[in-house]
Amino acid sequence: MAHVSFSPSTPLGDALVILGAAGIVIPVFARFRITPVIGFILVGLLVGPYGLGRHVAEVPWLAFVTITDAQALAPFAEFGIILLLFSVGLELSFDRLWAMRKQVLGLGAAELLLAALALGVGLKLMGQSAAGAVGLGLALSMSSTALVLPIAGSTTPVGRAALAMLLFEDLALVPIIFLLGALAPRAEGAGWMELAQTLGYGALVVAVLMVFGRYMLPHLFAQAARTKSPELFLSASLLVVIVAALATAGVGLSPIVGALIAGLLIAETEYHTEVEGITAPFKGLALGVFLITVGMSIDLAAVAQNWVMIIAATTGVVVIKAAVTAGILRLTGARRGVATEAGILMSSPSETTLIVLATASGASLIAPSTAQFWQTVTALGLTVTPLLAWAGRRLARRVDAASHQAQDLGEESAPHAVIIGFGRVGQLVADMLNAHHKPYMGIDSDPDLIAGAVRQGYRATFGEASSSHMLERLGLDRANCVILTMDEPRTAQRLVKKLRAQYPDLPILARARDTIHAAAMYRAGATHAIPETLEATLQLSEAVLVELGVPMGFVIASIHEKRDEYRETIMHDGGLSEKPKLKSSSLRERVG
Repeated sequence: MAHVSFSPSTPLGDALVILGAAGIVIPVFARFRITPVIGFILVGLLVGPYGLGRHVAEVPWLAFVTITDAQALAPFAEFGIILLLFSVGLELSFDRLWAMRKQVLGLGAAELLLAALALGVGLKLMGQSAAGAVGLGLALSMSSTALVLPIAGSTTPVGRAALAMLLFEDLALVPIIFLLGALAPRAEGAGWMELAQTLGYGALVVAVLMVFGRYMLPHLFAQAARTKSPELFLSASLLVVIVAALATAGVGLSPIVGALIAGLLIAETEYHTEVEGITAPFKGLALGVFLITVGMSIDLAAVAQNWVMIIAATTGVVVIKAAVTAGILRLTGARRGVATEAGILMSSPSETTLIVLATASGASLIAPSTAQFWQTVTALGLTVTPLLAWAGRRLARRVDAASHQAQDLGEESAPHAVIIGFGRVGQLVADMLNAHHKPYMGIDSDPDLIAGAVRQGYRATFGEASSSHMLERLGLDRANCVILTMDEPRTAQRLVKKLRAQYPDLPILARARDTIHAAAMYRAGATHAIPETLEATLQLSEAVLVELGVPMGFVIASIHEKRDEYRETIMHDGGLSEKPKLKSSSLRERVG
Protein backbone atom coordinates (compact mmCIF):
# COMPACT_ATOMS: atom_id res chain seq x y z
CA MET A 1 0.00 0.00 0.00
CA ALA A 2 1.31 3.44 -0.92
CA HIS A 3 2.26 5.66 1.96
CA VAL A 4 0.06 8.78 2.22
CA SER A 5 1.57 11.72 4.08
CA PHE A 6 -0.27 14.74 5.40
CA SER A 7 1.34 18.14 5.21
CA PRO A 8 -0.29 21.28 6.62
CA SER A 9 0.66 23.18 3.47
CA THR A 10 -1.40 20.90 1.21
CA PRO A 11 -4.94 21.67 -0.01
CA LEU A 12 -6.12 19.13 2.58
CA GLY A 13 -4.57 21.27 5.31
CA ASP A 14 -6.27 24.39 3.95
CA ALA A 15 -9.57 22.51 3.82
CA LEU A 16 -9.11 21.57 7.48
CA VAL A 17 -8.68 25.23 8.41
CA ILE A 18 -11.70 26.34 6.35
CA LEU A 19 -14.04 23.63 7.66
CA GLY A 20 -12.86 24.27 11.21
CA ALA A 21 -13.52 27.98 10.76
CA ALA A 22 -17.02 27.30 9.41
CA GLY A 23 -17.77 24.97 12.31
CA ILE A 24 -16.78 27.64 14.82
CA VAL A 25 -17.86 30.88 13.14
CA ILE A 26 -21.39 30.01 12.04
CA PRO A 27 -22.72 28.70 15.39
CA VAL A 28 -20.96 31.33 17.53
CA PHE A 29 -22.05 34.31 15.43
CA ALA A 30 -25.56 32.89 15.01
CA ARG A 31 -25.85 32.61 18.79
CA PHE A 32 -25.15 36.33 19.15
CA ARG A 33 -27.29 37.16 16.09
CA ILE A 34 -24.33 38.58 14.19
CA THR A 35 -23.94 37.88 10.50
CA PRO A 36 -21.24 35.21 9.92
CA VAL A 37 -19.88 37.44 7.13
CA ILE A 38 -17.87 39.36 9.73
CA GLY A 39 -16.71 36.13 11.32
CA PHE A 40 -15.35 34.66 8.08
CA ILE A 41 -13.50 37.89 7.26
CA LEU A 42 -11.97 37.96 10.74
CA VAL A 43 -10.94 34.32 10.36
CA GLY A 44 -9.21 35.16 7.08
CA LEU A 45 -7.46 38.06 8.75
CA LEU A 46 -6.30 35.79 11.57
CA VAL A 47 -5.16 32.70 9.64
CA GLY A 48 -3.93 34.45 6.47
CA PRO A 49 -0.39 35.31 5.38
CA TYR A 50 -0.62 38.73 7.04
CA GLY A 51 -1.93 37.27 10.30
CA LEU A 52 -0.63 34.20 12.07
CA GLY A 53 0.69 32.92 8.73
CA ARG A 54 3.60 35.35 8.84
CA HIS A 55 4.91 33.60 11.98
CA VAL A 56 4.98 30.03 10.57
CA ALA A 57 8.76 30.16 10.10
CA GLU A 58 9.29 30.93 13.80
CA VAL A 59 6.47 28.70 15.09
CA PRO A 60 6.13 25.72 12.70
CA TRP A 61 3.00 24.23 14.29
CA LEU A 62 1.05 27.33 13.18
CA ALA A 63 1.12 25.82 9.67
CA PHE A 64 -1.65 23.48 10.82
CA VAL A 65 -4.04 26.38 11.60
CA THR A 66 -3.07 28.92 8.93
CA ILE A 67 -3.30 29.38 5.16
CA THR A 68 -0.18 30.77 3.57
CA ASP A 69 -1.19 30.55 -0.10
CA ALA A 70 -4.24 32.76 -0.68
CA GLN A 71 -4.09 32.22 -4.45
CA ALA A 72 -4.82 28.52 -4.00
CA LEU A 73 -8.25 29.43 -2.66
CA ALA A 74 -9.12 31.81 -5.52
CA PRO A 75 -10.97 29.19 -7.65
CA PHE A 76 -13.12 28.16 -4.69
CA ALA A 77 -13.87 31.80 -3.89
CA GLU A 78 -14.93 32.40 -7.50
CA PHE A 79 -17.10 29.28 -7.34
CA GLY A 80 -18.88 30.77 -4.34
CA ILE A 81 -19.82 33.89 -6.31
CA ILE A 82 -20.93 31.70 -9.25
CA LEU A 83 -23.22 29.68 -6.98
CA LEU A 84 -24.58 32.90 -5.46
CA LEU A 85 -25.64 34.21 -8.90
CA PHE A 86 -27.00 30.75 -9.68
CA SER A 87 -29.21 30.92 -6.57
CA VAL A 88 -30.33 34.43 -7.57
CA GLY A 89 -31.41 33.02 -10.92
CA LEU A 90 -33.36 30.26 -9.12
CA GLU A 91 -35.30 32.91 -7.19
CA LEU A 92 -36.05 34.88 -10.35
CA SER A 93 -37.80 33.93 -13.55
CA PHE A 94 -37.58 35.19 -17.11
CA ASP A 95 -40.85 37.03 -16.63
CA ARG A 96 -39.62 38.75 -13.49
CA LEU A 97 -36.27 39.55 -15.09
CA TRP A 98 -38.06 41.02 -18.11
CA ALA A 99 -40.23 43.07 -15.78
CA MET A 100 -37.03 44.39 -14.15
CA ARG A 101 -35.43 45.42 -17.44
CA LYS A 102 -36.15 49.13 -16.93
CA GLN A 103 -34.68 49.03 -13.44
CA VAL A 104 -31.61 47.09 -14.58
CA LEU A 105 -30.89 49.21 -17.67
CA GLY A 106 -32.13 52.49 -16.17
CA LEU A 107 -31.43 52.49 -12.45
CA GLY A 108 -28.41 50.18 -12.73
CA ALA A 109 -26.78 52.17 -15.54
CA ALA A 110 -27.45 55.52 -13.83
CA GLU A 111 -26.00 54.32 -10.52
CA LEU A 112 -22.84 52.87 -12.05
CA LEU A 113 -22.09 55.74 -14.42
CA LEU A 114 -22.90 58.61 -12.03
CA ALA A 115 -20.96 57.00 -9.17
CA ALA A 116 -17.99 56.42 -11.52
CA LEU A 117 -18.23 60.02 -12.74
CA ALA A 118 -18.32 61.46 -9.21
CA LEU A 119 -15.42 59.29 -8.03
CA GLY A 120 -13.43 59.91 -11.22
CA VAL A 121 -13.81 63.70 -10.98
CA GLY A 122 -12.68 63.61 -7.35
CA LEU A 123 -9.62 61.52 -8.22
CA LYS A 124 -8.78 63.79 -11.17
CA LEU A 125 -8.89 66.83 -8.87
CA MET A 126 -6.49 65.00 -6.54
CA GLY A 127 -3.92 64.68 -9.33
CA GLN A 128 -4.74 61.37 -11.00
CA SER A 129 -4.44 61.22 -14.78
CA ALA A 130 -7.65 61.33 -16.82
CA ALA A 131 -7.36 57.70 -17.96
CA GLY A 132 -6.39 56.57 -14.46
CA ALA A 133 -9.36 58.48 -12.97
CA VAL A 134 -11.70 56.69 -15.42
CA GLY A 135 -10.28 53.29 -14.46
CA LEU A 136 -10.38 53.95 -10.72
CA GLY A 137 -13.82 55.54 -10.89
CA LEU A 138 -15.30 52.53 -12.69
CA ALA A 139 -13.53 50.10 -10.36
CA LEU A 140 -14.65 51.77 -7.14
CA SER A 141 -18.23 52.32 -8.35
CA MET A 142 -18.83 48.54 -8.37
CA SER A 143 -20.69 47.07 -5.37
CA SER A 144 -20.37 43.63 -3.84
CA THR A 145 -22.84 41.07 -5.15
CA ALA A 146 -21.40 38.44 -2.80
CA LEU A 147 -22.15 40.51 0.31
CA VAL A 148 -25.10 42.74 -0.59
CA LEU A 149 -27.53 40.09 -1.86
CA PRO A 150 -27.21 37.71 1.13
CA ILE A 151 -27.78 40.70 3.43
CA ALA A 152 -30.62 42.40 1.54
CA GLY A 153 -32.21 39.42 -0.22
CA SER A 154 -34.06 39.92 -3.48
CA THR A 155 -37.68 40.35 -2.36
CA THR A 156 -37.60 43.43 -0.10
CA PRO A 157 -37.73 46.95 -1.63
CA VAL A 158 -34.05 47.42 -0.74
CA GLY A 159 -33.17 43.99 -2.12
CA ARG A 160 -35.01 44.57 -5.40
CA ALA A 161 -33.27 47.91 -5.97
CA ALA A 162 -29.87 46.41 -5.07
CA LEU A 163 -30.47 43.40 -7.34
CA ALA A 164 -31.22 45.65 -10.34
CA MET A 165 -28.05 47.67 -9.82
CA LEU A 166 -25.87 44.64 -9.16
CA LEU A 167 -27.14 42.81 -12.24
CA PHE A 168 -26.19 45.75 -14.43
CA GLU A 169 -22.74 45.93 -12.84
CA ASP A 170 -22.16 42.23 -13.46
CA LEU A 171 -23.24 42.62 -17.09
CA ALA A 172 -21.08 45.74 -17.51
CA LEU A 173 -17.89 44.12 -16.22
CA VAL A 174 -16.73 42.81 -19.60
CA PRO A 175 -17.32 46.10 -21.49
CA ILE A 176 -15.46 47.95 -18.71
CA ILE A 177 -12.44 45.66 -19.04
CA PHE A 178 -12.36 46.19 -22.81
CA LEU A 179 -12.77 49.94 -22.34
CA LEU A 180 -9.76 50.11 -20.03
CA GLY A 181 -7.75 48.05 -22.52
CA ALA A 182 -8.67 50.53 -25.28
CA LEU A 183 -7.53 53.43 -23.06
CA ALA A 184 -4.10 51.87 -22.52
CA PRO A 185 -1.19 54.06 -23.70
CA ARG A 186 -0.10 51.46 -26.28
CA ALA A 187 -3.61 50.49 -27.41
CA GLU A 188 -4.21 50.80 -31.15
CA GLY A 189 -7.99 50.66 -31.18
CA ALA A 190 -8.28 46.91 -31.64
CA GLY A 191 -10.06 46.65 -28.30
CA TRP A 192 -13.36 47.83 -29.75
CA MET A 193 -13.36 45.10 -32.39
CA GLU A 194 -12.56 42.52 -29.74
CA LEU A 195 -15.42 43.84 -27.61
CA ALA A 196 -17.89 43.57 -30.49
CA GLN A 197 -16.63 40.07 -31.26
CA THR A 198 -16.95 39.01 -27.62
CA LEU A 199 -20.48 40.38 -27.35
CA GLY A 200 -21.44 38.63 -30.60
CA TYR A 201 -20.08 35.27 -29.47
CA GLY A 202 -21.62 35.86 -26.03
CA ALA A 203 -25.07 36.47 -27.51
CA LEU A 204 -24.74 33.24 -29.53
CA VAL A 205 -23.70 31.22 -26.45
CA VAL A 206 -26.54 32.67 -24.38
CA ALA A 207 -29.02 31.76 -27.13
CA VAL A 208 -27.67 28.19 -27.28
CA LEU A 209 -27.87 27.86 -23.49
CA MET A 210 -31.46 29.05 -23.46
CA VAL A 211 -32.55 26.68 -26.22
CA PHE A 212 -30.70 23.76 -24.61
CA GLY A 213 -32.09 24.60 -21.19
CA ARG A 214 -35.69 24.93 -22.33
CA TYR A 215 -35.80 21.49 -23.95
CA MET A 216 -33.08 19.42 -22.26
CA LEU A 217 -33.04 20.42 -18.58
CA PRO A 218 -36.50 19.01 -17.72
CA HIS A 219 -35.47 15.62 -19.18
CA LEU A 220 -32.09 15.72 -17.42
CA PHE A 221 -33.58 16.39 -13.99
CA ALA A 222 -36.44 13.96 -14.58
CA GLN A 223 -33.91 11.18 -15.17
CA ALA A 224 -31.95 12.22 -12.09
CA ALA A 225 -35.12 12.30 -10.00
CA ARG A 226 -36.17 8.79 -11.13
CA THR A 227 -32.96 7.32 -9.72
CA LYS A 228 -33.93 8.51 -6.21
CA SER A 229 -30.25 9.33 -5.75
CA PRO A 230 -29.49 12.69 -4.08
CA GLU A 231 -25.89 12.40 -5.23
CA LEU A 232 -26.91 12.16 -8.89
CA PHE A 233 -29.35 15.03 -8.53
CA LEU A 234 -26.63 17.18 -6.95
CA SER A 235 -24.18 16.19 -9.68
CA ALA A 236 -26.67 17.19 -12.36
CA SER A 237 -27.27 20.55 -10.69
CA LEU A 238 -23.58 21.37 -10.38
CA LEU A 239 -22.93 20.11 -13.91
CA VAL A 240 -25.47 22.55 -15.34
CA VAL A 241 -24.14 25.58 -13.48
CA ILE A 242 -20.46 24.77 -14.23
CA VAL A 243 -21.08 24.09 -17.93
CA ALA A 244 -23.04 27.34 -18.27
CA ALA A 245 -20.36 29.33 -16.42
CA LEU A 246 -17.55 27.82 -18.51
CA ALA A 247 -19.47 28.44 -21.74
CA THR A 248 -19.83 32.18 -21.09
CA ALA A 249 -16.30 32.44 -19.73
CA GLY A 250 -14.95 30.68 -22.82
CA VAL A 251 -16.17 33.45 -25.12
CA GLY A 252 -14.93 36.26 -22.88
CA LEU A 253 -18.05 37.00 -20.84
CA SER A 254 -18.13 36.72 -17.06
CA PRO A 255 -18.85 33.18 -15.77
CA ILE A 256 -21.46 34.63 -13.42
CA VAL A 257 -23.58 35.50 -16.48
CA GLY A 258 -23.74 31.80 -17.35
CA ALA A 259 -24.51 30.91 -13.74
CA LEU A 260 -27.38 33.40 -13.67
CA ILE A 261 -28.81 32.01 -16.92
CA ALA A 262 -28.53 28.45 -15.57
CA GLY A 263 -30.49 29.48 -12.48
CA LEU A 264 -33.16 31.19 -14.58
CA LEU A 265 -33.57 28.11 -16.76
CA ILE A 266 -33.90 25.72 -13.83
CA ALA A 267 -36.34 28.15 -12.15
CA GLU A 268 -38.72 27.48 -15.05
CA THR A 269 -38.81 23.75 -14.24
CA GLU A 270 -40.65 21.96 -11.46
CA TYR A 271 -37.32 20.89 -9.95
CA HIS A 272 -36.10 24.36 -8.89
CA THR A 273 -37.04 23.93 -5.20
CA GLU A 274 -35.10 20.68 -4.91
CA VAL A 275 -32.10 22.16 -6.75
CA GLU A 276 -32.10 25.23 -4.52
CA GLY A 277 -32.15 23.13 -1.36
CA ILE A 278 -29.49 20.65 -2.43
CA THR A 279 -27.00 23.30 -3.60
CA ALA A 280 -27.50 25.73 -0.69
CA PRO A 281 -24.80 24.20 1.59
CA PHE A 282 -22.22 24.38 -1.21
CA LYS A 283 -23.09 28.03 -1.86
CA GLY A 284 -22.76 28.91 1.82
CA LEU A 285 -19.41 27.16 2.22
CA ALA A 286 -17.95 28.53 -1.03
CA LEU A 287 -19.05 32.06 -0.09
CA GLY A 288 -17.36 31.51 3.25
CA VAL A 289 -14.13 30.72 1.39
CA PHE A 290 -14.51 33.96 -0.58
CA LEU A 291 -14.96 35.95 2.62
CA ILE A 292 -11.92 34.27 4.16
CA THR A 293 -9.85 35.33 1.12
CA VAL A 294 -11.07 38.91 1.64
CA GLY A 295 -9.76 38.84 5.20
CA MET A 296 -6.50 37.25 4.05
CA SER A 297 -5.87 40.15 1.65
CA ILE A 298 -5.75 42.77 4.41
CA ASP A 299 -2.21 43.59 5.50
CA LEU A 300 -2.65 45.19 8.92
CA ALA A 301 0.99 46.32 8.93
CA ALA A 302 0.46 48.26 5.69
CA VAL A 303 -2.81 49.67 7.02
CA ALA A 304 -1.07 50.79 10.22
CA GLN A 305 1.68 52.57 8.25
CA ASN A 306 -0.79 54.53 6.13
CA TRP A 307 -3.99 54.31 8.14
CA VAL A 308 -5.01 57.96 7.82
CA MET A 309 -5.01 57.91 4.01
CA ILE A 310 -6.63 54.47 3.82
CA ILE A 311 -9.47 55.37 6.20
CA ALA A 312 -9.96 58.74 4.50
CA ALA A 313 -10.11 57.08 1.06
CA THR A 314 -12.52 54.39 2.27
CA THR A 315 -14.75 56.99 3.91
CA GLY A 316 -14.72 59.14 0.78
CA VAL A 317 -15.74 56.24 -1.47
CA VAL A 318 -18.52 55.17 0.91
CA VAL A 319 -19.93 58.70 1.30
CA ILE A 320 -19.87 59.50 -2.43
CA LYS A 321 -21.43 56.20 -3.50
CA ALA A 322 -24.08 56.33 -0.77
CA ALA A 323 -25.08 59.88 -1.73
CA VAL A 324 -25.22 59.11 -5.47
CA THR A 325 -27.16 55.85 -5.04
CA ALA A 326 -29.64 57.28 -2.53
CA GLY A 327 -30.18 60.35 -4.70
CA ILE A 328 -30.90 58.28 -7.80
CA LEU A 329 -33.32 56.05 -5.90
CA ARG A 330 -35.19 59.08 -4.57
CA LEU A 331 -35.45 60.50 -8.10
CA THR A 332 -36.94 57.22 -9.28
CA GLY A 333 -39.63 57.34 -6.59
CA ALA A 334 -38.20 55.16 -3.81
CA ARG A 335 -39.14 55.93 -0.23
CA ARG A 336 -36.63 57.87 1.84
CA GLY A 337 -35.93 54.92 4.10
CA VAL A 338 -35.41 52.53 1.17
CA ALA A 339 -33.14 55.02 -0.62
CA THR A 340 -31.11 55.61 2.55
CA GLU A 341 -30.65 51.93 3.39
CA ALA A 342 -29.88 50.86 -0.19
CA GLY A 343 -27.47 53.77 -0.69
CA ILE A 344 -25.43 52.88 2.39
CA LEU A 345 -25.56 49.14 1.69
CA MET A 346 -24.25 49.64 -1.87
CA SER A 347 -21.56 52.13 -0.86
CA SER A 348 -18.56 49.85 -0.31
CA PRO A 349 -16.38 48.56 -3.19
CA SER A 350 -16.72 45.06 -4.60
CA GLU A 351 -14.84 41.87 -5.28
CA THR A 352 -15.04 42.86 -8.97
CA THR A 353 -13.28 46.10 -8.03
CA LEU A 354 -10.14 44.00 -7.60
CA ILE A 355 -10.54 42.64 -11.15
CA VAL A 356 -10.95 46.11 -12.65
CA LEU A 357 -8.00 47.44 -10.62
CA ALA A 358 -5.81 44.63 -11.94
CA THR A 359 -6.95 45.44 -15.48
CA ALA A 360 -6.25 49.16 -15.05
CA SER A 361 -2.82 48.40 -13.63
CA GLY A 362 -2.01 45.93 -16.42
CA ALA A 363 -3.01 48.55 -19.01
CA SER A 364 -0.61 51.05 -17.35
CA LEU A 365 -3.49 53.41 -16.54
CA ILE A 366 -2.47 53.46 -12.86
CA ALA A 367 0.82 52.70 -11.11
CA PRO A 368 1.21 49.34 -9.30
CA SER A 369 1.57 51.17 -5.97
CA THR A 370 -1.72 53.01 -6.64
CA ALA A 371 -3.45 49.72 -7.46
CA GLN A 372 -2.13 48.18 -4.24
CA PHE A 373 -3.40 51.15 -2.18
CA TRP A 374 -6.91 50.88 -3.62
CA GLN A 375 -6.86 47.10 -3.21
CA THR A 376 -6.36 47.68 0.52
CA VAL A 377 -9.20 50.22 0.51
CA THR A 378 -11.42 47.68 -1.27
CA ALA A 379 -10.62 44.92 1.22
CA LEU A 380 -11.34 47.27 4.12
CA GLY A 381 -14.60 48.37 2.46
CA LEU A 382 -15.71 44.77 2.00
CA THR A 383 -14.91 44.07 5.65
CA VAL A 384 -17.13 46.88 6.94
CA THR A 385 -20.06 46.11 4.58
CA PRO A 386 -22.06 44.24 7.28
CA LEU A 387 -21.56 47.20 9.62
CA LEU A 388 -22.71 49.57 6.86
CA ALA A 389 -25.80 47.39 6.38
CA TRP A 390 -26.59 47.64 10.09
CA ALA A 391 -26.05 51.40 10.09
CA GLY A 392 -28.20 51.73 6.96
CA ARG A 393 -31.11 49.92 8.59
CA ARG A 394 -30.89 52.06 11.72
CA LEU A 395 -30.69 55.30 9.77
CA ALA A 396 -33.52 54.24 7.45
CA ARG A 397 -35.77 53.69 10.45
CA ARG A 398 -34.98 57.17 11.74
CA VAL A 399 -35.63 58.69 8.34
CA ASP A 400 -38.97 56.89 8.08
CA ALA A 401 -39.84 57.93 11.63
CA ALA A 402 -39.08 61.56 10.77
CA SER A 403 -41.34 61.34 7.71
CA HIS A 404 -44.21 60.36 9.99
CA GLN A 405 -43.69 63.28 12.37
CA ALA A 406 -46.42 65.22 10.57
CA GLN A 407 -48.91 62.86 12.13
CA ASP A 408 -48.82 64.01 15.74
CA LEU A 409 -49.91 61.07 17.82
CA GLY A 410 -50.20 63.27 20.87
CA GLU A 411 -53.27 64.91 19.37
CA GLU A 412 -55.30 61.77 20.00
CA SER A 413 -57.32 63.08 22.96
CA ALA A 414 -60.08 60.44 23.08
CA PRO A 415 -59.42 57.12 24.82
CA HIS A 416 -57.95 54.71 22.32
CA ALA A 417 -56.23 51.35 22.06
CA VAL A 418 -52.55 51.14 21.15
CA ILE A 419 -51.45 48.10 19.14
CA ILE A 420 -47.69 47.51 19.41
CA GLY A 421 -46.58 45.20 16.63
CA PHE A 422 -48.62 45.65 13.46
CA GLY A 423 -48.09 42.42 11.58
CA ARG A 424 -50.83 39.94 10.70
CA VAL A 425 -51.99 39.61 14.33
CA GLY A 426 -51.95 43.35 14.98
CA GLN A 427 -53.88 44.09 11.80
CA LEU A 428 -56.48 41.45 12.68
CA VAL A 429 -56.97 43.11 16.07
CA ALA A 430 -57.31 46.46 14.27
CA ASP A 431 -59.97 44.96 11.99
CA MET A 432 -61.99 43.84 15.00
CA LEU A 433 -61.67 47.28 16.64
CA ASN A 434 -62.77 48.93 13.40
CA ALA A 435 -65.78 46.63 13.19
CA HIS A 436 -66.95 47.93 16.58
CA HIS A 437 -65.94 51.56 15.94
CA LYS A 438 -63.22 51.56 18.59
CA PRO A 439 -60.33 54.00 17.95
CA TYR A 440 -56.80 52.63 17.88
CA MET A 441 -53.24 53.45 16.84
CA GLY A 442 -50.83 50.81 15.50
CA ILE A 443 -47.05 51.03 15.72
CA ASP A 444 -44.28 48.87 14.27
CA SER A 445 -40.53 49.19 13.62
CA ASP A 446 -40.78 47.69 10.10
CA PRO A 447 -41.12 50.63 7.68
CA ASP A 448 -42.25 48.45 4.76
CA LEU A 449 -44.97 46.84 6.85
CA ILE A 450 -46.23 50.24 8.06
CA ALA A 451 -46.20 51.70 4.55
CA GLY A 452 -48.32 48.80 3.31
CA ALA A 453 -50.73 49.07 6.26
CA VAL A 454 -51.23 52.81 5.71
CA ARG A 455 -51.97 52.19 2.04
CA GLN A 456 -54.68 49.73 3.10
CA GLY A 457 -56.30 52.37 5.32
CA TYR A 458 -55.03 51.35 8.76
CA ARG A 459 -54.12 54.03 11.29
CA ALA A 460 -50.53 53.14 11.99
CA THR A 461 -47.14 54.77 12.28
CA PHE A 462 -43.49 53.79 12.25
CA GLY A 463 -41.57 53.80 15.52
CA GLU A 464 -39.58 51.91 18.11
CA ALA A 465 -41.99 51.11 20.95
CA SER A 466 -39.11 50.67 23.36
CA SER A 467 -38.25 54.37 23.00
CA SER A 468 -39.51 56.53 25.86
CA HIS A 469 -40.05 59.40 23.42
CA MET A 470 -42.27 57.21 21.23
CA LEU A 471 -44.29 56.04 24.23
CA GLU A 472 -45.00 59.67 25.08
CA ARG A 473 -46.05 60.42 21.50
CA LEU A 474 -48.45 57.47 21.56
CA GLY A 475 -50.45 59.21 24.29
CA LEU A 476 -50.49 56.21 26.61
CA ASP A 477 -51.70 58.38 29.48
CA ARG A 478 -54.99 58.65 27.54
CA ALA A 479 -55.04 55.09 26.18
CA ASN A 480 -57.68 52.67 27.48
CA CYS A 481 -55.49 49.62 26.78
CA VAL A 482 -52.28 48.42 25.10
CA ILE A 483 -52.18 45.29 22.94
CA LEU A 484 -48.77 43.69 22.39
CA THR A 485 -48.63 41.35 19.39
CA MET A 486 -44.83 41.25 19.06
CA ASP A 487 -43.37 37.84 18.24
CA GLU A 488 -40.05 38.38 20.03
CA PRO A 489 -40.61 37.03 23.57
CA ARG A 490 -37.84 38.81 25.48
CA THR A 491 -38.46 42.16 23.83
CA ALA A 492 -42.17 41.89 24.62
CA GLN A 493 -41.43 40.94 28.22
CA ARG A 494 -39.11 43.92 28.73
CA LEU A 495 -41.65 46.26 27.17
CA VAL A 496 -44.44 44.98 29.45
CA LYS A 497 -42.24 45.58 32.49
CA LYS A 498 -41.43 49.11 31.28
CA LEU A 499 -45.07 49.93 30.54
CA ARG A 500 -46.22 48.61 33.91
CA ALA A 501 -43.62 50.73 35.72
CA GLN A 502 -44.65 53.93 33.88
CA TYR A 503 -48.41 53.29 33.71
CA PRO A 504 -49.47 51.22 36.76
CA ASP A 505 -53.21 51.26 35.94
CA LEU A 506 -53.00 50.69 32.19
CA PRO A 507 -54.55 47.40 30.97
CA ILE A 508 -51.89 45.46 29.03
CA LEU A 509 -53.02 42.57 26.86
CA ALA A 510 -50.16 40.53 25.42
CA ARG A 511 -49.79 37.79 22.85
CA ALA A 512 -47.74 34.89 24.22
CA ARG A 513 -46.19 32.00 22.37
CA ASP A 514 -47.05 29.32 24.93
CA THR A 515 -47.97 28.87 28.57
CA ILE A 516 -44.37 29.36 29.75
CA HIS A 517 -44.16 32.68 27.92
CA ALA A 518 -47.62 33.63 29.21
CA ALA A 519 -46.50 33.06 32.80
CA ALA A 520 -43.42 35.23 32.18
CA MET A 521 -45.61 37.98 30.75
CA TYR A 522 -47.84 37.87 33.83
CA ARG A 523 -44.79 38.16 36.08
CA ALA A 524 -43.68 41.20 34.04
CA GLY A 525 -47.02 42.89 34.69
CA ALA A 526 -49.38 41.94 31.87
CA THR A 527 -53.10 42.16 32.64
CA HIS A 528 -53.87 39.32 30.25
CA ALA A 529 -51.48 37.04 28.34
CA ILE A 530 -52.96 34.79 25.68
CA PRO A 531 -50.84 31.79 24.58
CA GLU A 532 -51.62 31.34 20.89
CA THR A 533 -50.18 27.84 20.53
CA LEU A 534 -52.36 26.53 23.36
CA GLU A 535 -55.69 27.49 21.81
CA ALA A 536 -54.61 26.37 18.34
CA THR A 537 -53.58 22.98 19.75
CA LEU A 538 -56.80 22.57 21.72
CA GLN A 539 -58.91 23.41 18.66
CA LEU A 540 -56.96 20.89 16.58
CA SER A 541 -57.41 18.24 19.27
CA GLU A 542 -61.14 18.97 19.36
CA ALA A 543 -61.43 18.48 15.60
CA VAL A 544 -59.45 15.21 15.77
CA LEU A 545 -61.61 13.75 18.56
CA VAL A 546 -64.86 14.67 16.82
CA GLU A 547 -63.59 13.19 13.55
CA LEU A 548 -62.74 9.96 15.41
CA GLY A 549 -66.32 9.68 16.66
CA VAL A 550 -65.98 10.84 20.27
CA PRO A 551 -69.29 12.43 21.42
CA MET A 552 -69.23 16.23 21.44
CA GLY A 553 -70.09 16.43 25.14
CA PHE A 554 -67.05 14.35 26.13
CA VAL A 555 -64.83 16.34 23.77
CA ILE A 556 -65.89 19.67 25.25
CA ALA A 557 -65.42 18.35 28.78
CA SER A 558 -61.90 17.10 28.08
CA ILE A 559 -60.94 20.33 26.31
CA HIS A 560 -62.29 22.33 29.24
CA GLU A 561 -60.36 20.13 31.68
CA LYS A 562 -57.11 20.48 29.75
CA ARG A 563 -57.51 24.26 29.52
CA ASP A 564 -58.13 24.38 33.27
CA GLU A 565 -54.86 22.47 33.85
CA TYR A 566 -52.97 25.08 31.86
CA ARG A 567 -54.71 27.87 33.77
CA GLU A 568 -53.50 26.27 36.99
CA THR A 569 -49.94 26.03 35.63
CA ILE A 570 -49.90 29.66 34.48
CA MET A 571 -51.32 30.83 37.83
CA HIS A 572 -48.58 28.97 39.71
CA ASP A 573 -45.68 29.91 37.42
CA GLY A 574 -46.85 33.50 36.95
CA GLY A 575 -47.37 34.17 40.64
CA LEU A 576 -51.08 35.01 40.20
CA SER A 577 -53.69 35.01 42.94
CA GLU A 578 -56.32 33.46 40.69
CA LYS A 579 -56.49 31.48 37.49
CA PRO A 580 -56.21 33.59 34.31
CA LYS A 581 -58.97 33.66 31.72
CA LEU A 582 -57.44 31.97 28.71
CA LYS A 583 -60.57 31.95 26.60
CA SER A 584 -64.20 32.91 27.03
CA SER A 585 -66.60 30.04 27.11
CA SER A 586 -67.61 29.00 23.64
CA LEU A 587 -71.22 28.84 22.51
CA ARG A 588 -71.09 25.06 22.51
CA GLU A 589 -69.89 25.06 26.15
CA ARG A 590 -72.76 27.36 27.21
CA VAL A 591 -75.29 25.32 25.26
CA GLY A 592 -73.83 22.13 26.70
